[in-house]
This record gives sequence, C-alpha cells and structure tokens, in this order.
Amino acid sequence: MSTSELIIDAQNVARRYEAGETTISALDGVSLQIDRGAYIALLGRSGSGKSTLLNIICGIDRPTAGSVLVNGEAVHLLHEPALTLLRRRTFGFIFQFFNLLPTLTVLENILLPGQLAGGASAQQLHSRAMSLLDRMGLADRASTWPDRLSGGEQQRVAICRALLNDPPILLADEPTGNLDTETGTQVLDLLQQLHREEGKTILLVTHAPEAATRAQRQVVLQDGRLIADSSGHNAPVAQSAAL
Repeated sequence: MSTSELIIDAQNVARRYEAGETTISALDGVSLQIDRGAYIALLGRSGSGKSTLLNIICGIDRPTAGSVLVNGEAVHLLHEPALTLLRRRTFGFIFQFFNLLPTLTVLENILLPGQLAGGASAQQLHSRAMSLLDRMGLADRASTWPDRLSGGEQQRVAICRALLNDPPILLADEPTGNLDTETGTQVLDLLQQLHREEGKTILLVTHAPEAATRAQRQVVLQDGRLIADSSGHNAPVAQSAAL
C-alpha cells in the first residue's frame, strides 16, 4: 500500500480511561490504514472499541498513545480549533439515532454544517441542500419537523446533512441499527451508491455481518484489539467474532 494512496493512517493507537483505581483499555495498539475511496466495515461486539476508534480518527477523542494521520495531517497533534476545521471539511457523520435537531426543520438541519463551515453563500447552500433532498426523494419535506418523519426519512435527512459540505470521508456509526430491515437495506444501498458513483471513502461501524458484506474490506475489533482484516494484513475475518 503506497503512502500516497492513504487517506487514513492509524498506527498503534491506544485509548485508556481511568475509573478510580481501575484502568480501562478501550483500544490496545490498533493499526489501520485506509486507501482513498475505500469502503471499510468495522465490526465487533458492543464495547469492542469500534466507536472509540472512529472518534479518534476524526479527532473527537484523542489517543493515549499512537498516531493518526488524515490526508497526511497529524490529527492527534492538532489543537481544538484546527480539529474543528478538519472535521468540517473532511468528514461527514451519520449516526444510529440520526441526531437531528428537533427545533430545526429538515432543511435547516441540512444547512447547519454549511453555515458553520462558511465559505459558501446562503443561496449556494440552499441549492445544494435542495438538490440532496431531491436525490433522496424528500424535496417535499424540506419544511417538515424531524419528529414528523419516519426513521428511514430521518436517516436520509442525516445523510443529506453529512453530504452538504461534500466531505471526502463518511463516518457511519451503526447507521442501520435503529431501522427496520427493509429501510436499513435502503440506507446501505445508498451508501454503496455514494461510494461507487462519488468515490467517497466510507468507514462503516456495525455489529451486523450482513451490513459488512456491502463493504470492500472487513476489519474486526475484539476487546480493543484488531483481530482480523479481510485485506490480508491480519488473519481472515471470522464472522463469529463480530456477532
């Protein structure tokens, strides 16, 4: 794997928490390299360290040890203002529980990251937001409050919000975990389309092997350690480890 191809390079990442006299190890020396335009599924049981690794990659959390480079930038060394700028221009976030603000309409929720990032006019942001809503089949829901939407509609709105600033990396943390099977399949179809047609780098956190099969590569965490990687860097992925 050529360094020039890498968009994410995490090396020997550890994350420990102190709980009284007890030290809890959420991550223990995890190394993960991701090529630009790859679609990676990160699997593991609850508490295996998946979300912790995701948060460290985007700078929401900091490693106790190790390093994380994103586009060659040392995320683990950046101060908060620089981290905020990095997240705004580099990452789009999709969450299990949607995280839409209930006091904002659908359109206002989608516009928010663009307004925070700056650099685009209100007209440009509005045009892109409406284009995304139209793509998702939700153009007629722009003025609707989030609580008037179904779970699948809320997740599609959340994906629009994640795409507004056209980030190169999408971080999806259990995006189908709060959806029924049919709606979850539609969301996975959409992620696959974004990867195939727009070249987005996608890191999908899931505990469901059926969701992971959509990805090009499956990586399994267990007790804070990377135990399998279908790319061949580690032992072949064992589905039982992800259940």
